[in-house]
Amino acid sequence: MSQYVVVFMTVPDEETAVSIGRRVVEEGLCACCNIVGPIRSIYRWKDKVYDESELLCVLKTRRALFHTLKERVKQLHPYEVPELVALPVEEGLEDYLEWIEEVTVE
Repeated sequence: MSQYVVVFMTVPDEETAVSIGRRVVEEGLCACCNIVGPIRSIYRWKDKVYDESELLCVLKTRRALFHTLKERVKQLHPYEVPELVALPVEEGLEDYLEWIEEVTVE
């Protein structure tokens, strides 16, 4: 099992993306937050279909930090149920993966 994950999180606007991204990087819960967008999200929520503009945050961290990152995002995120999914990093540049290790908390 990979010890690193890439985490996807959608947010409603740039202010939220920057606020959450900066906070989790400063707290050492992830090494990096890339903000991508705008993206268009079509989804079902509470028996209604929505079609909205969002931004996508791509966070890089260690698998061991995902639970703590998830709890912190739940505190900071304006959505009732934020999207937060982690995918394993199967391979990567060793220097980059070592950097993730170095800049995240133990």
